[in-house]
Amino acid sequence: FQILWFFEGYNSEDEIVDKVVVLLRFCLFSLHLNCIYFSVIMDKYQEQPHLLDPHLEWMLNLLLDIVRDSDSPPALVHLAFKFLYIITKVRGYKIFLGLFPHEVADVQPVIDMFTHQNPKDHETWETRYVLLLWLSVTCLIPFDLSRLDGNLTSEGGEVRTSTMDRILQIAESYLIVSDKARDAAAVLISKFITRPDVRQKKMADFLDWTLSTLSKSSFQTMEGTIMMDGMLQALAQVFKHGTRESCLPYASTVLVCLDNCKLSESNHTLLRKLGVKLVQRLGLTFLKPKLAKWRYQRGCRSLIANLRLSTQDEERQIPQILASDNDEDYDVPEEVENVIEQLLVGLKDKDTIVRWSAAKGIGRMTGRLPKELADDVVGSVLDCFSFQETDNAWHGGCLALAELGRRGLLLPSRLTDVVPVILKALTYDEKRGACSVGSNVRDAACYVCWAFARAYEPGELKPFVNKISSALVIVTVFDRDVNCRRAASVSLLNGTFPHGIDILTTADYFAVGNRSNCFLNISVNIAGFAEYTQSMIDHLIDMKINHWDGVIKIKVFVCLCLFFFFTAGISFATLLGKIYFCSFLTGNWQWLINDSLKNLHLISNTSRQHIKISSGSYVFSISFFLDELMKNYISELQNTEEMIRCGFSLALGSLPAFFLKGKLKLVLDGLKAVTHISPKDVSFAEARRDALKAIAKICQTVGVKAEASEDDVICKENVYQIYDTFLDCMNDYTTDSRGDVGAWVREAAMTGLMELTVLLTRNHPELIEANVCKQIMCCLAQQSSEKIDRFRARAGSIFLNLLYFDSPPVPHIPYREELEKIFPRSESSVLNWNAPSQAFPCITQLLALPTYRYHVLLGLAVSVGGLTESTVRYSTQSVFEYMKKIQNDIQAMDSFSETLIQVFEDNLLNDRVSVPFLKMLDQMLANGCFDIFTTEENHPFSLKLLSLCKEEIKKSKDIQKLRSSIAVFCGMIQFPGDVRKKVLFQLFLLLCHPFPVIRKTTASQIYEMVLTYSDIVDPDIFDEVMTILSDTAWLKHKRRALELFFPPQPWFLINVEIVFPS
Repeated sequence: FQILWFFEGYNSEDEIVDKVVVLLRFCLFSLHLNCIYFSVIMDKYQEQPHLLDPHLEWMLNLLLDIVRDSDSPPALVHLAFKFLYIITKVRGYKIFLGLFPHEVADVQPVIDMFTHQNPKDHETWETRYVLLLWLSVTCLIPFDLSRLDGNLTSEGGEVRTSTMDRILQIAESYLIVSDKARDAAAVLISKFITRPDVRQKKMADFLDWTLSTLSKSSFQTMEGTIMMDGMLQALAQVFKHGTRESCLPYASTVLVCLDNCKLSESNHTLLRKLGVKLVQRLGLTFLKPKLAKWRYQRGCRSLIANLRLSTQDEERQIPQILASDNDEDYDVPEEVENVIEQLLVGLKDKDTIVRWSAAKGIGRMTGRLPKELADDVVGSVLDCFSFQETDNAWHGGCLALAELGRRGLLLPSRLTDVVPVILKALTYDEKRGACSVGSNVRDAACYVCWAFARAYEPGELKPFVNKISSALVIVTVFDRDVNCRRAASVSLLNGTFPHGIDILTTADYFAVGNRSNCFLNISVNIAGFAEYTQSMIDHLIDMKINHWDGVIKIKVFVCLCLFFFFTAGISFATLLGKIYFCSFLTGNWQWLINDSLKNLHLISNTSRQHIKISSGSYVFSISFFLDELMKNYISELQNTEEMIRCGFSLALGSLPAFFLKGKLKLVLDGLKAVTHISPKDVSFAEARRDALKAIAKICQTVGVKAEASEDDVICKENVYQIYDTFLDCMNDYTTDSRGDVGAWVREAAMTGLMELTVLLTRNHPELIEANVCKQIMCCLAQQSSEKIDRFRARAGSIFLNLLYFDSPPVPHIPYREELEKIFPRSESSVLNWNAPSQAFPCITQLLALPTYRYHVLLGLAVSVGGLTESTVRYSTQSVFEYMKKIQNDIQAMDSFSETLIQVFEDNLLNDRVSVPFLKMLDQMLANGCFDIFTTEENHPFSLKLLSLCKEEIKKSKDIQKLRSSIAVFCGMIQFPGDVRKKVLFQLFLLLCHPFPVIRKTTASQIYEMVLTYSDIVDPDIFDEVMTILSDTAWLKHKRRALELFFPPQPWFLINVEIVFPS
C-alpha cells in the first residue's frame, strides 16, 4: 500500500523510473545509516568486549539467516556480513570462529558463495573477510574432504575441481589481495593446510608456491609488499598451528628463503614484524617442545591451587611435576643460532611492535634451550644496554629481560648483572634537539620491575629491593612523562617493596597524572619514609637540577624547598650545600630562574602564574649583584617574545621593597613602556596585563609617602604618572583571533585603579585630585555599561566598592548623593552585574548625570548594537525607558543629543563603536525618540547626524556598516526640510551602489520607508514608484528613479550622471 501511495500521481514511465531511482537511493542511504548506528553501538564495547559473549550466538544466527535466505537481495546480504565484521572487529575473530556453523552441509554453500565475489570490489571486502573466516571453520570437519566430491567426472566428460582444490584456490587467491581479506585467508590456510589429508597432498606444493612468490616479490613496490605480507602471514600461521613433525622438513628451506628476502632492510614495519614472527616460529620448530628443566620456579602461581595445598610436601611436588620428563641431552640444530641472531637484531628495530615481537621470540626460544646456551642468550641481551647503543636497543633489551624473568628463564644468579642495568634504564633520558628520548625505555624498565616482583621469591630480591624500590619511587614522582609515572606506580603494588601499598595509596594511577602534584605534594609524602628520602634528594640534585627542560628545574627547586620545610630528618646544611655547589656557585641558579621566565610558553596555564610570581620571591638569595640583575630584568621587558615580557614583568612585581628602593622610577618607567601599544606589539595583551598587575603590586609593596623621593615610594611626584598608565589602558580594545584580548588589560587596569585609590585614601587622600577621581569613576561607569558580562560585573563591583569605601571615603566622587540613590547601599551587595536584566536599568540612570553621560552612552552604544540577544534586549529597553522620561523636555533632549553627536564624532571610522552606534541610532529613530526635533525644519541635530553618517560610510566597503547606515538614513526621513532631500539623495546613491546586496537592501528599506512616510512621493506617481522599487533590477532605470523622487530639480540629474560598474 505504501509503495502504491508513493507512485500515485505518476503516469509516465520516465516519471516512475525517476521515482524508483530516488527510492533505491533512499534505501541504500538508510542502510548506510543503520550500519553507522550499529558500529557506534558496538564501539562502546571495545574496552570490555567480553560483555558481548552472551549475545554473540543469537546475533550471529540472526545475521546468517539473512545470508542463507536465497530471496535476500545482494545489498542486504552484504549489510549482514558488514554487521558480522563489526562484531568480529570488537570481539576478535578467535572468539567468533567457534560460533560459526561448521556442519558438513555448510562446506559447499560457503564455497559456492565465493563464486559471486569479486576480489577487486573494494565495497564488499567485509563479505569476503567473514566468508573466509567461516570457511576456515567449516574446513575442519573430521572427514576426508574427498568424500564430499563423489564422482568428479561429469556426464560430458569434464572433470570437476575437487573440494580440496577449490578451497586451496580460494585461499591462495585472497592471499594476494590488498584488503583485510588477506588476513582471513592466512587464517584459512593455517587451518586447512594442517589437516592430515591436505598436509599429505598439498602442503609441499603450497609451500613451494609461497616461497616462490616470496622470492620473486620485492618490498620496494606496493604490489610486492602486499604479496610478501600475505605469504609471510600464511607461513607464520602454518608454522604456528602445524605440528613439529609436519613442519620440520621444510623449516630450513623457509629460513634460507627468508634470509634472502632481507626484510630487516625494509621500511615497512609490518613486513619486519611478520619476518620476526616467522623466524621465531621456525626456531621453535627446530627445538623440541619441552619445558626447560633448569628454569626458576617460584611455586604454584594459582590462588585456587595454593588454597588446596595442605602440607609443605605438596608444595615441594609442584616444581617436580612441572619439570618432569625434561632432557637436555640433545643436539641443538645449527639453524637455531641464526634464528637467535635475527631475534637479537629485531630487539634493536626502530619500531616498537617489531621489538616486542622479537622479545617474545627470545623468551619462547630460551625456554627450550639448554642452560648454558640460554645463559649465552641472556648475555647477548645484556649487550643491548651499552651506551653506544640507541634507545631502541635499550627498549628492546628491557622487553626481552621482562619476558625472560616472567618465564623463569632469568636465574637469580644473573640478577647481580641485570639489576644495575635496569636501574640505569629507569633513569634513561637522552636529549636530542629540543626534546629528549628515553620515555619508552623507562616505561619498559618499569615493566621489568613489575615482572621481577612477581617472578621471584622475596628472598631472591632482598639484596636489590631497596635500590629497585627507590628507583621506582623516583620515576613515580619525578619522571617527566605521565606514562612512566603511572607504570612505576603500578610496579610498586607488591609486598616485595617497602611501603609499597602505602605509597600506591598516595601515588595512585590518577594522582600521578598531574606532574605538579607529583613534585609538590606526593614527593613530600613519600619523602617521609626514611628508605626513600636521601635517594630522592640525590636524584634531584644530581640529575634533575640541570635538566634541559626549564619547567622541571623550577619544580625541582620548589620540591627541594618543600623537603626542607615539611620533611623531618633532612639536613639543611647538606641540602643547601649541594644546591649551592651544583648551581649557585656556578651562576646557574640565576640562569635557571631567567630561563624559566623566558620559556613560559612551554608551561601549562596553571603553573605559569605560580612561576611568574614565585621567581621574584626567590631572587633574595642573590642580592650581592642586585644592580646587574635589575638592569637585566628591565631590559627583558622590551623582549620580542610576549611570554618573556610577562615573566619578567611579574618577577619585578614580586620583588621585595628593599630591592626596589632607589630604583622605583626605573622599574615603573620600564613597566609603563610595556603597557604602550605599538604596531609591532599590538597583540601583546597578556604582557600589558601583567605589567599593570606588576605596577599595582609594586605600589602595595613600597607604600605611599607624599613628600618622599619618587625612586623609593609612591609620592606626589609619580602618583599621577601611575594613574595615567592605568587610565590609558582602560581604552585598550585590542582584538585578535582570541577575541577581545584588550578586556584582560582593562580588567587589570580597573583592579589597579581600585587598589591604588584605596591605598591613597587610607594613607594620603590629598594625593587624589578631583579630575583624577572623575576620570576613574567615568571609566568604570563606561565598563559597567558594556556588553561582556564578566568584565561588566568586575567594573560594576569596583564602582560600588569605591562609592561605599568608608575608611575613609574616597574623595571627589562626582554626584555621590545621586549615585547612592541609584545604587542603594542595601541593594549593592545583591545587584547581579552579570545579569543584563539587573545591570542596565541601573546603569542607564547615570545618563541623567552630565559627568557620566558621555562614557555611559559610549558603553551603551556597544551593548545596544551588539550581538548577544539578552544584552541587546535589556540595554535597548533601558535606553528607551530613559528616553521616554526626557522626550518632552527640550533642554534635556538637546543636552542628550549633543552628547550623542559628540560620541559619534569622537569615534568616527572606529568600527568597534561606529557600527553598533548606527544600529542604536536606527532603533532610536524607529521608536520616535527624537520626535521633538521633527517639529523644526533643518534641526541642527539632524544636519550634524547626516553629515557624520555620510563621513562614516564614505568609501566604505563594510557590508554591515552600509546596511546599518541605510536604516539610519531611512529613519532620518522623518526630519523635515532640506535634510530630507539630502537623505533621499544618499539613499539614491546607495541604490546605485556597486554591491548587489546593498542595492537590494536599499530598495527594500526605501519601499518600507515610502509606505510609512507616503507624503514624500507625489500621489500621482506613488504606484509607479512602488512598482519600480519592488520589481526593478537596480542596475537599470537609475535616471528614471531620480526623476520620480525629484521632479522639480532637474539640476540633480547633472550631478548624479555617474557610470557604475555592472
